[in-house]
Amino acid sequence: MFNLTYEFKLKPTTGQTEIFEDWLEQCRRVYNYALAERKDWFGSRSCQINACSIRSEFIIKAETQRPTYASQCKSLTTARANIPALAAVAVHVLQ
Repeated sequence: MFNLTYEFKLKPTTGQTEIFEDWLEQCRRVYNYALAERKDWFGSRSCQINACSIRSEFIIKAETQRPTYASQCKSLTTARANIPALAAVAVHVLQ
């Protein structure tokens, strides 16, 4: 039995390299923002309100819903409409 595999090496031009690096930067920013949003929400719910330190915990309103994948994708769509740098990157890459 033969197992044929193909290996390709990309050799992007300088312009393509700049585009890829910009995409990576935008993906990093979106990921870090979404992670911070989830961490802030969980951090605001992890201790009693009378025991939280105002310096170390950000208190989020009680009626704020837990950030889910669907809600963050919806807010990403809104952000892409308002921020041109995000609109330049494909939405599937950002999700």
